[in-house]
Amino acid sequence: MTSLGRYILVVAALLLLASPAVATEEGEIFTLWPLIDYRSSPKERFSNLSILGPLLKFQRSREDSILAVRPFFYRENDALHAGVKSDYLYPAVSSESGPEVERVQAVRGLFQINTFHRNEPGGEEESSMFFPLYLKGKSPKYGPYLWIFPFYGDAYERFWKDEYHFVMFPLYGRTVNKGTTTRNYLYPFFSTVEGEKESGFQLWPLYGQGHKEGVYEKHFLAWPFFFYEKLDLNSDNPVTKITALPLFALADGPQITSRRFLWPFFGFSDNRKTGVSETDWFWPFWVTGRGAGLEVDRFLPFYSDERSPGKRREWFLWPLYRHDRMETDLFEEDRRRIFYFLFNDFQERWPKAAMSRRQTTLWPLYLYRRDERGVSSVSVPAPVEPVFDKEGIEKSWAPFWRLYQQRWNDEGDSAVSFLWNFYWHEQRGKELAYELFPLVSYRGGESATDLRLLKGLVRYRSTENGVRLSFFWLPLGISWGEAMTEHGDGGGSGRIH
Repeated sequence: MTSLGRYILVVAALLLLASPAVATEEGEIFTLWPLIDYRSSPKERFSNLSILGPLLKFQRSREDSILAVRPFFYRENDALHAGVKSDYLYPAVSSESGPEVERVQAVRGLFQINTFHRNEPGGEEESSMFFPLYLKGKSPKYGPYLWIFPFYGDAYERFWKDEYHFVMFPLYGRTVNKGTTTRNYLYPFFSTVEGEKESGFQLWPLYGQGHKEGVYEKHFLAWPFFFYEKLDLNSDNPVTKITALPLFALADGPQITSRRFLWPFFGFSDNRKTGVSETDWFWPFWVTGRGAGLEVDRFLPFYSDERSPGKRREWFLWPLYRHDRMETDLFEEDRRRIFYFLFNDFQERWPKAAMSRRQTTLWPLYLYRRDERGVSSVSVPAPVEPVFDKEGIEKSWAPFWRLYQQRWNDEGDSAVSFLWNFYWHEQRGKELAYELFPLVSYRGGESATDLRLLKGLVRYRSTENGVRLSFFWLPLGISWGEAMTEHGDGGGSGRIH
């Protein structure tokens, strides 16, 4: 070890020994920036230890706990729900464990290993997936299945179908859903359809047809240009559709009439069931619609205004400005955006519960939040959150770039941190604490004041019992007033609730 390294270790050890933590009934604070930051509040059963700024975090709040080695690992233990959630280099890998399920997943869920716990005989069920190459599991209705793509596979009650079967995909495949069996040969070029009073085939993209008695009839020629369809024959609104793109697309039924000519340049529709009529030119950019409380005037990219009972959406100079609003008796939502994520202001309200929350971002400068408890916070800068507002980003990555953070509530409590507590400031009621490492630190309240310069090289303390001025971390000093004790120093817990 070099002489400089030994010197740093000696100085650090002296500071650790000479600068004890400030402890009161409200809590305890000890800092040695940037190595250690420890705060606790016995009254609230809370403690937090941070090492090397945002790198290592050990937090306990009542029965819950957090362990983080950022950005590699983040684990959260929820005692109330008996669950543990972990992220490994988010979003690469995550896991969760609880009374009902144990799960490990990677690549945003494409790889999964699941174990489900059910309160019934043989209730434990396992499944695993590395989509689309490998899938293994068990269906309560159909039994176990295995999928090894592209060689051979079976799957039950997955991916919106009752059954999947394939051999040497795309040579052969079969799906079953609600009694309808579809067989594909050299997918997607040739397929057949079978079911109760149902049949069909296609030689894609040349020709295809399908028929189910009393339900539908479909034909296409030279897909996607020519279609003839009869749909919803078993309903009170059977519809006939004839399409010859780009010349026209027609739809007729007892409750609807639709015409499209030289699609997408001109069209209109009349939905007699909903009472909505719509006319469009170069859909979806120029559209007008009226009926049943709906009003649509869309002339993108210049202007768009869509109104319906309880909802409104506006665009100006798309994508420059967008405003969305939803309103009911129980819930209100209001969002304003400039250039999608450049500026975003999102508000939610629950009028009857007298609750609200808000989030405002200006990329990449800042993030502002106010939660339903009335606690507000601001973080600077915010290079990722306005674009990817994910919980995992908040926990595993955001602490690295948040150079300035502030939290406050309506009661006047506040907490400020700059450069991961190089400077920090806390106000709780009449208790005040701040520190600019290592120059000055202060703890004060109604009955006590503790001011330290250079981590206690010079220390001034004032309590109801008197005043003491001490130097060089020595227990002796200059006192006046009544007898001085070592108790009564002010401090905080490092949290806003």
